[in-house]
Amino acid sequence: MALMVTDTLRVVAAVCLVPAVVLDGAIGGALMFLVLGGCMVPRALGSSPTLDGLYCTTLLVAAWAALLDWYVAVSWLDLLVHALATGLVGVMAWDLLHRLGVLAPGTGPGAVRVAALVGITSLGALLAVLWEFGEWFGHTVLDPAIQVGYDDTVTDLAAGLVGAFLAGVAARGLVSAEVPDQVEARR
Repeated sequence: MALMVTDTLRVVAAVCLVPAVVLDGAIGGALMFLVLGGCMVPRALGSSPTLDGLYCTTLLVAAWAALLDWYVAVSWLDLLVHALATGLVGVMAWDLLHRLGVLAPGTGPGAVRVAALVGITSLGALLAVLWEFGEWFGHTVLDPAIQVGYDDTVTDLAAGLVGAFLAGVAARGLVSAEVPDQVEARR
């Protein structure tokens, strides 16, 4: 497997493990280890370099924004990152399920576009809820410094849903390009 430019982002995520642990102990290490694992997903799926780079960069920025309290310093950053990250994670989850054959292909380009839009939006919304559960668990069980609250949770979920929907709209055009071959191959 040849090295790609986006593999440097995976190296950055691995290198970031050390300063994350130094800065925030086990919580910082766990967060960056999660980011490193997430950065491996587009490589394993063979995602486009653009999607791979955007996804990995978003995960790295999200993690460092949490570790360095950028979300406190820049009020709108949390919502932007939730929208971007949720949309991109929804695309990756949809792509994984699509490649595993869990999602049935549509019978035409229109059906696949709608399936991608609904699938990415739904997966993104589900993953946003799971992320918020994780934030609550982290705050309640691991470290009360993890910032949560009713307003934060609701606005994070709203931003995630909007981000997932927009990612579904953006991704459906990419998906439709591969549909005729898939439909023809299954006949």
